[in-house]
Amino acid sequence: MALKAAFIFLAPGADAKVNRTVVATPAVELSVVGVPDYQAAVEAAGELVHQGIAAVELCAGFGIEGTAAVKKAVDGKAVVGVVRFDNHPGLEFKSGDEIF
Repeated sequence: MALKAAFIFLAPGADAKVNRTVVATPAVELSVVGVPDYQAAVEAAGELVHQGIAAVELCAGFGIEGTAAVKKAVDGKAVVGVVRFDNHPGLEFKSGDEIF
C-alpha cells in the first residue's frame, strides 16, 4: 500500500478546491494543494486527513505559528513536517507568520 501524503503550499489567490493535484507512484500518493492563507491550510489539512493522508508537508512559507495551526488541525492523525527558508522568495522574502 502506498503512503498517502500531502504537500500544502501558500500562494496568494490560490483556491484549495481548484489548485490541487495528485501525483501517484507505486510507493507514494502525493496530494498537492495550494492555499491562500493559514486558515485555508487548516481547512485543507483537516479534509486531507479525513481522506486518509498520513503525512503533511508544508511549504517554506509557513512560519512557526502556521505550522502549529496545521499540526493542531490534524489532531495527531498525521505527522506534519515543514520545508524551511529563512525568508520565503514567493512571499516578498517574509515568513507567513508576518503576513497571515
